[in-house]
Amino acid sequence: MNTKETKKEKRIVIFASGSGTNTQNVIQYFQQSNVAEVVHVLSNKKDAKVLARAEALNVKASSFSRAELLSEEGVLKTLKEAAPDLIVLAGFLLKFPEIILNEFPDKVLNIHPALLPKYGGKGMYGHHVHEAIVANKETETGITIHYVNANYDEGAIIFQKKTKVVPTDSAEDVAQKVHVLEYEWLPKVVEDILSRES
Repeated sequence: MNTKETKKEKRIVIFASGSGTNTQNVIQYFQQSNVAEVVHVLSNKKDAKVLARAEALNVKASSFSRAELLSEEGVLKTLKEAAPDLIVLAGFLLKFPEIILNEFPDKVLNIHPALLPKYGGKGMYGHHVHEAIVANKETETGITIHYVNANYDEGAIIFQKKTKVVPTDSAEDVAQKVHVLEYEWLPKVVEDILSRES
């Protein structure tokens, strides 16, 4: 078998704002896969732990300002150079700009820690979602992986997975259950999408 046949054909760029456990999980998953590789991790926070996690796994990592996110000479230029087949938002808290969505139509997906359309929209991220789930005495929650459009959490749903919530669960308990689903399913769904495009 020549090296060309084993070369990873697909390229993934990840955007994240926080500690980056989902990002690390995706990077490590694709280091064991021939389908794709994570080529760049971008964050809107220069001190975000996700950048150090990516660099520790030998993935290019960089931060950007809000102005650079909205500029043709900023993040968009970086993305054009990276030439991703898929852009994954994994705990990225800013609204994703139309200037990038227009350049990469149906190539940007997000993972949301609830069963959309419930508990979506501006300000609904991380612990805010889990606290709302507990406060409203929901009996189930889960994850939603969806395409990104111009509005928060309104893009077409690709995949959902549920987990039970019991009356004794705290927001932290719910977060742990959701993390388990995120770690298991986000890399698999990304791989499935990229495999179908081959």
